[in-house]
Amino acid sequence: MAQLVNEWNEASPIPNDVPRGYQTEVFERAQKENIIAALNTGSGKTFISLLLIKWITAQSSSNGKLVVFLVPKVTLVEQQYEYLKGRAALRIKKFHGTTDTMPSFTDRPRWKHVFDSTDVLVMTAQIFLNLLTHSLWSFDRVSLVVFDECHHARKNHPYNGIMREYFQVADISKRPKIFGMTASPVWNTKNPLISIATLEQNMNAKVISVMENIKELLEYSPKANEEMKYYPAPPENFNYPSPTIYDCLKIIDQCTWDQLDLPWAKVAARYSSTLLNLGPYCASMFLFLELQYHVETFLAENKNRMIHLGQDELIDMIPSSAAKPFPGDLLLIIDILHEFSPFFPLNSAALTVPVSITLDWCTPKVKVLVDLLADYHAHTPSFQGIIFVEQRQIASTLAKILPAIPELSGKIECAFIVGEGVNSEGVSKQTDKFSGNPVQLFRKRSINILIATSVAEEGLDFPDCELVVRFDNLHDMVGYVQSRGRARNKETARFLVMIQENNQAQAEKFLSLQTEEPKMNREYQMRHAKLPEGEEDEDDDEEYENEAMYQADLRERERYVEPSTGAMITYDNALNLLSYLCSIIPRDAFTPTHRAKYTEGFQTSVVLPRALPLESADLSYMGPTKRSYKEAKRAVAFMAVKRLRELDVFDEYLLPVPTGSDDFEGSLQNLRGQKAKRKNIPPMMTVSVRDPWCMGDRLWLHPIVIDDQILAGLVTGTALAPEEMNITNKHVKTLPAKLLEFDTESEHELRAEMKEFTRLAVWYNVTSRPFSSSLSFYVVPITETWDPDFVEIRSLLNNPRGSTDWTQISEGHYDKLIILSRYRFGSTYLLRNIRHDLSPMSSPLPGSRESQHSTYRDFWVTKWSKRIEANVPTDGPLLETSLLPRSNMSLYSLNPSAEDLLPVQSAMDGRLLPQNTSMWLPLSYTVRQTFEVLPALCHRMTSAYRARCVRAELALPFIQDKLMIEAFSIPSTTFPFNNQRLETLGDAVLQLCTTVHLLNEYPHRHEGQLTKLRQKLVANNYLMHRALDLGVDRFVNSEGPSVYTWRYVLPEDTSAYYEGTTPTRYVTREYPRRSLQDCMEALLGASFVTGGIPTSLEMGTALGLGFGGPLPWHMRYTLDEQPSDIAALFSSLEQTLGYKFRHNHLLLESLSHPSVTYSEAPSYQRLEFLGDAILDLVVVKYLYDKYPEATSHQLALPRTKAICAPTLANIAVRKLGLHSRILLNSMELSRAIDQYVPLLENVSGEEIVRLGWKFDPPKALSDVFESLLGAVLVDSGYDYEKTAAVVEYVMEDVLEALSPDVAKDPVSELTEWVAGKGCRKMVFKSQMKSTELWERLGIAVLVHEQVIVGPIVSTSLTVAKFLAAERALTALRDSGSSKHLALLCDCGMSMDAISSQLPGASAIATDDLSDCDDTEDILKLDVQEQVDVMEL
Repeated sequence: MAQLVNEWNEASPIPNDVPRGYQTEVFERAQKENIIAALNTGSGKTFISLLLIKWITAQSSSNGKLVVFLVPKVTLVEQQYEYLKGRAALRIKKFHGTTDTMPSFTDRPRWKHVFDSTDVLVMTAQIFLNLLTHSLWSFDRVSLVVFDECHHARKNHPYNGIMREYFQVADISKRPKIFGMTASPVWNTKNPLISIATLEQNMNAKVISVMENIKELLEYSPKANEEMKYYPAPPENFNYPSPTIYDCLKIIDQCTWDQLDLPWAKVAARYSSTLLNLGPYCASMFLFLELQYHVETFLAENKNRMIHLGQDELIDMIPSSAAKPFPGDLLLIIDILHEFSPFFPLNSAALTVPVSITLDWCTPKVKVLVDLLADYHAHTPSFQGIIFVEQRQIASTLAKILPAIPELSGKIECAFIVGEGVNSEGVSKQTDKFSGNPVQLFRKRSINILIATSVAEEGLDFPDCELVVRFDNLHDMVGYVQSRGRARNKETARFLVMIQENNQAQAEKFLSLQTEEPKMNREYQMRHAKLPEGEEDEDDDEEYENEAMYQADLRERERYVEPSTGAMITYDNALNLLSYLCSIIPRDAFTPTHRAKYTEGFQTSVVLPRALPLESADLSYMGPTKRSYKEAKRAVAFMAVKRLRELDVFDEYLLPVPTGSDDFEGSLQNLRGQKAKRKNIPPMMTVSVRDPWCMGDRLWLHPIVIDDQILAGLVTGTALAPEEMNITNKHVKTLPAKLLEFDTESEHELRAEMKEFTRLAVWYNVTSRPFSSSLSFYVVPITETWDPDFVEIRSLLNNPRGSTDWTQISEGHYDKLIILSRYRFGSTYLLRNIRHDLSPMSSPLPGSRESQHSTYRDFWVTKWSKRIEANVPTDGPLLETSLLPRSNMSLYSLNPSAEDLLPVQSAMDGRLLPQNTSMWLPLSYTVRQTFEVLPALCHRMTSAYRARCVRAELALPFIQDKLMIEAFSIPSTTFPFNNQRLETLGDAVLQLCTTVHLLNEYPHRHEGQLTKLRQKLVANNYLMHRALDLGVDRFVNSEGPSVYTWRYVLPEDTSAYYEGTTPTRYVTREYPRRSLQDCMEALLGASFVTGGIPTSLEMGTALGLGFGGPLPWHMRYTLDEQPSDIAALFSSLEQTLGYKFRHNHLLLESLSHPSVTYSEAPSYQRLEFLGDAILDLVVVKYLYDKYPEATSHQLALPRTKAICAPTLANIAVRKLGLHSRILLNSMELSRAIDQYVPLLENVSGEEIVRLGWKFDPPKALSDVFESLLGAVLVDSGYDYEKTAAVVEYVMEDVLEALSPDVAKDPVSELTEWVAGKGCRKMVFKSQMKSTELWERLGIAVLVHEQVIVGPIVSTSLTVAKFLAAERALTALRDSGSSKHLALLCDCGMSMDAISSQLPGASAIATDDLSDCDDTEDILKLDVQEQVDVMEL
C-alpha cells in the first residue's frame, strides 16, 4: 500500500491527493474480493477505483488484459476519463455512442489496435456489451471491471446483461475482478436486505461500507442541509394575454397535424404539463418552438412550392420528388406563428427571450423559486446551484425565462442539460437542445444555475455546488440520494425539495426517505444478517408481479453461441440486433423506416419487413409463452435472430453488414487468405521491379531491323522475344536472340570493348553527357553472321575523341558523319559540307553571327577564349555543320497508325567550324540510325518483357502484349498511353462481376447488406493488398520517357561480368501505391476487351477477387422456377424493351416498390443493385469503343450524364412507360411521379443529357429502370451480351448524345472559367436564407468574399448549387455588371507581380540566343526543364 501511495504522489498533479483512511480500508477489501463500495456522493469512490486499477495493472497476471471502466451514461464517460487520464501513467481511451473516433463494431482491425494500445477503457455499458456480443473481446481478457453507479445492475440493464450472460458463464479461474461503486445500493425501501442481496447476486460481489474510519468518512462527505419549500397551487386563470397560442391552434383539424408528422395529442399533453408547472408563457413558448420546428421541417421538404420574391432566390417550377400534400390549414398555422413570433425566441438554440417576463405569467411555484434564488444571491452572490426537473421541455423553457425575470436579471446565468436518449413520445428533441457544453460551463463558473433532468443526478462531479433544488417530485430512494449528493460545498450546501401546499403525500414521501436512509445504511453495513424468509423484492419495475416470476423466466432463457467466433445471441441483445438489421434496409423519401412489427401479449409474434429477401415463412415468427409482455417480445426476437443467422443474414460475428473504417486489413484476411499483414504502406513505394537488362555468363544478341535492314545488335543477359513497332516513321523490329560464344581467354576483353563502344555511342547520340556506370546491355555493329563487328568497335575505341585524318572523308559522308570540336567538346555536330572556298581568315558574310569580326578566326578566338586560350590555325577549309538532332525521349505509341511521337531536339543550322580544330567520329551511319530509335525500343522491350512475365507467373488468361503493357503503364510515365482508360473500364467490370457473385452467394441479404459487402471487395485498399499478395507490384511500368540520365545500367554493387552466377533481373523503382489498384482494375478492363465477361471471370479469379470462380455465369447460376406466362400488365413492356421474358416473377419483383408489403414478391432493391452495375459497364464500354482517343477524364463526364437519376428516370417514363407499371403503396410517391411524368415525357435524350441537372425526379423511377435491367440479366441466364444489347437499344438516343465534349454542368463550367481567368478565390458556400418564421439552407457563390448570387434555395442542395453557378457565371461574364470578374479579382495582377520576381522570368530573345556561346546548353536546358515538368 505504501508503494502505491508513493507511486500516486509521483503521478498525481495534486500534491495532497493521497488516500484517506476510509479509502485505504475499502481499497484493501477490494484487493481481496469482489466488492461494491457503498459510499456517499463526494467520498472519493473513483479515487479508490484508481488505486485498484494501478494495483491490478502492476500484476504480471494482467499482462495482455484490459481494465474496463463502465458508466451508465454518456456524460459520465468524459468525466471519468478526464479524471483517470490525469492521474495514472496508463494508456486510457474512452468510447460512447457519440464518440467520433470509435470504430464500427465490424471494424475488427481497428478494435484490435485499440485493445493492443490501451490499458484502460472507459465506456458506456452498452458499448462493452456490444463488444462481447460480436466477439471483439472476451471476458477472460479483462483483469478488472469497474461498474460506476452499479445499482443499475438489475433486470435488463446492460450491467446485468454483462454479468449474467458473460461473467456468470465464464470459467471461474478466468473471471475478472469486479469493483462496483454506488451511493444508493438500495432501491426498495420496503425490503432493503433483498435489494442488497439481489445486487450482490447480480454483481457477484459484496456490498461493503466503511467500518473502521466512519468518523473520517463523515468529515469528508457531509450531507447537505435538507429543507422542504412549499409553494401554492397554480391558479385556474393567469393574468396572461388572451388568446394564447394554444387557444388559436386547438381549432386545427387533426389531419393537418398528421400531415405535418406532429403528434398533437402528446404535444398538447406536454403543453398542459408545462402550463401547470411553469405557467402560460413557458407552455406557449414550448408550443411555439415545437410547431415552428415541424412547419420548418415540412417546408424544407417542399421548398419548391414556395414562391420567393427575393432577388437571389429560386422560383422553381419543377416539382420536388419528395413533395407531400400541403396541409389544409398550413397557411393558418404559419399566420399564427407569425403573430406570436415577437414574444418567443425564433429558434430553440437561443438562450434568451425577446420580452421581459412578469411573474404574473408564471406559476406560484416559479415565483417561490425566483424568491429563493434572489435571496441566495443576496447573501452569496458567487453561489452555484442545480435545479432538477422531470421533463426536457421544463428544463429548456425554465432556463430561458429565469434570466429574463426582472427580479433575477443580471444575477442568474442559466444552462440546461437533458439526456441523449430518444424521445419515445414523438415530441421533437430540437426544442430542448442546448448549444454548447453546459457541464463545462458550470464547472468553469461561466453560469451559476444548471437546470437538469435525471441525467445529472448520478456521478457528475460539481465540487462548488452549494444549492440543489428538487423542483419536481421525488419518487424513490435512488433519486433522493443521488440528487442530494450533487450539493458538495461543505459549509453552505443546501438541498431543497419543493412541495405543493396541502400535498401531504409528497411531504410524507420526503420525510419517509429521510427516515429510511439511515436504516438502509445500517442494513447494508450489517448485510450478513439472515434474509427474512418469505419476503420478495418489490420494486418499481412493473414487468413482473413478483421476483419469482422473473427468476422463472430467467431460468428458461436460451442463448446461442456461434461456434466459429464465440459471438452470442441472447434475449438481451436480440431486440437490438433485429432493430439494427431493419434500420439499414435502404429506403427512399416515400418509404417509412423499416421496423419489425410485434404483437402484444404473453405470447408474442413478430413480422419482419417485406423488404428483406426472405421466404414468407422466414418473415414471421411466433414466440413461446412467457410471464411478461417484455420477456415474450425478447423471446420471439431471439427466435428470429437465430433463424436469420442460419440463413446467413447475420454473419458469424452477428453483424448484418461488414462496414468498417478505411483500414480493411483484418477483414481482408478472410477474403485474401492468411497473407502477411502490412501496415503503414507509404504513399510512394520503393519496389524491386522485373527488368530484362542484365549481364550474365551467357549473352544473347538480338538483331535490330529498321525498314527491313539489319543495322546493329542488342546484347544482354536475357533472351528476349522478338518485338515489332513503329518509331519516328520507321518500322523497327528485333529478331530472335542468338547466343554469343566467346573464346574463354578473350571473353573478358571483348565484353569490355562492347561496353565501352556502347557507352561512347550513347554519350554522343543520346545523352550528350558522359557516364561511367556499368551497362546492362550493349548495342554494337554486327557482321553478316550476326556476330559483333569488333573491327568497327575498335575503330571507335581507338579514336574515342574522334579522328583528325580528313583524307578519308568524302561527299558520301555528308549528313551522316558526327563531328566534334576541340573547343566545344560538349557538343556534337552533323557534317553538312566541307567548304574548301573558305578558310579561318575569310571575312564573314554581312548579317551573319560572325559579321562583327573581321575574320572567322577572330570570332572563334574571341568566343572560345572565355574558357581556355583557343589556338585556331589560319589555314585549312571550314566545315559547314548543324547540331546533331537527338531523340532523347523514349516515347512511342501502342497504336501502329500513330504519328511520330519522338521529340527530336531542334538544332540551329549553318554553323561553321574550322576543320583543323575539329574531329570526326568513326561511328557508322547504320549504328547511328539504331541509336536514334534505341530509347523507345528499349522501353518497349522492357514493358513487353514484364507483360509476358506477369502473364506466366500469375497464370493470367491470355491478353495481347499491347493491352498488358497499357494495363501496367501508370500515368506518371507521361507516355501517350497509360492504364487509366482500361482502369475506368475495369472498375465497371469489377463492380458487375462482384455484384453478380454477391447476389447469388447471399440470396437472403438485402441491398444495404450487399452494398457494404461490395464496398469491401472493390475497395482500393483491398485491391492494393491483393496486388501485394500476388506480387503485381513487380511488373509496373513506372519509367518516364527521359533518357538524359541513362538508366540501363547495372546496380552499383553488381559486376559487369558474372562467373557462374545467375543474373538478377530486377531494378529498384519508386511509384505511388495507388498505382497497384489501378493496375488490378486495368487488367480486368484488358480482359473484358479481349474476351468479355468470360475472360474477365478468369482474370478476376486469377487475381483472387470476389468473382466466385472462373466458371461462366450461365453454367454457374440457374433459376429453380420454371418459365411462366407474362402477366397482362407487363406484356406490352416486352415490345418496347426489345426483350421477351421467360419468368413473370422477375418482372413482378423488378417493378415492386418497397412500399408494397402485401406482395409475395420481394421489392426491386436487389435487382436494382444488379442493374446499377450493368448500366455502368454498358455505358463505359460504349464510350470506350466510340472514343478510342479519349482519356479517362474525358469519359467521366459523359458516363455520369448517362447513368444519373434524371437520365434514367427520363428513359423509364419516355421510352418504357414504367411509371404506369410500377407497383407501389404510397400516395405521396404516386403524386410525385404524376407531377414529373409530363416533364419527363417531353424531354429528349439530348436535352436530358444537357440539362439533366435541372431535374429532381423521384428516385423510384430511376431505380425501377435499373431493376428491370437486372431482371433481364437474370432472366436471360446471365447473358451479358444480350442484356447489353437491350440497354443500348433502350438508351440509343441518350448514348448518341454522349461525347467527350458534352456540355458541362454549370458548376464545372463556372469553376473552369474562373480558374482560366486566373482567379483563385471563388467558393461555393452553404448559407441560411432567413424569413420571418424559418430558415432555409441554400448555396451562395462568393468571389473574393463578395456574394455574387445567393443563397439559392431549391429542391435539393445539389440543384441549388447548379442554379447558383449558372447565375454567377452570367453575372461574372457581364462586362456591364458591378459583379464583372475583372472588377472583383486581382489574382492575375498578383500572379504577374510574382512572376516578374522569379529568376529567369524574362524571355531570351532569339537574336541574343544566336550570339550565345552556350546556345546548345541552353537548348538542352529548355528540353530538360520540359521533361522534368512532365515527370513531375
